[in-house]
Amino acid sequence: MALAKRIIPCLDIKDGQTVKGTNFVNLRQAGDPVELGKAYSEQGADELVYLDITASHEGRKTFTSMVQQVAAQISIPFTVGGGINELADVDRLLNAGADKISINSAALRRPELIDDIARHFGSQVCVVAIDAKQTEEGWFCYLNGGRVKTERKLLEWAREVNDRGAGEILFTSMDHDGVKTGFANEALAQLADSLSIPVIASGGAGNMEHFKDAFTIGKSDAALAASVFHFGEIKIPDLKHYLKDEGIEVRL
Repeated sequence: MALAKRIIPCLDIKDGQTVKGTNFVNLRQAGDPVELGKAYSEQGADELVYLDITASHEGRKTFTSMVQQVAAQISIPFTVGGGINELADVDRLLNAGADKISINSAALRRPELIDDIARHFGSQVCVVAIDAKQTEEGWFCYLNGGRVKTERKLLEWAREVNDRGAGEILFTSMDHDGVKTGFANEALAQLADSLSIPVIASGGAGNMEHFKDAFTIGKSDAALAASVFHFGEIKIPDLKHYLKDEGIEVRL
């Protein structure tokens, strides 16, 4: 029996509000994060991801209290990320009610953080987000919300993340982010074939077929999207019925 594919709305949080951009810039407001999360939970989303995209010191306090509010309102697992640099950050967010945490720049800067989180809290808690861009030399990973290019190649870094004990990888193609032309299915399939942990597809959802392709061509375990859900372009129940009709195992 195949595991059901997961549909995951992603909420980028800035100053306590949900925002959404294109290619990581040009942000616009999309509503209250607690209310949106509750609505998605009721509509049948499998999980949620909340990312504090400007995780300054002050923002962290706001974000922690928002995580507590979300935990009180929803009945599905949710992941939080942004500005997590040490075990104390993980502890704080799990205590606030998060089920998993997502690390990105901190993992690239100090890969042993992945081992530490897996050892202290269990692999299932540790989601490693990878923002990458394709160049003529291949796919490279980026830091700081896509602002800084590193020399790490996507596939080799993803394998290291896998080996260090992460529970899953959230892969965002920066070129596909917010442009709604479909996910980076070729890269996704390569990741899926090379890793023993689940891969979440992110960046590029524009219509229902794109989700189907992420699962069939991209072989991903879950698909994450933001604006198509926030602005009502795709309704989660409709998406799940469509996928079911296309022969893809989902929880209705």
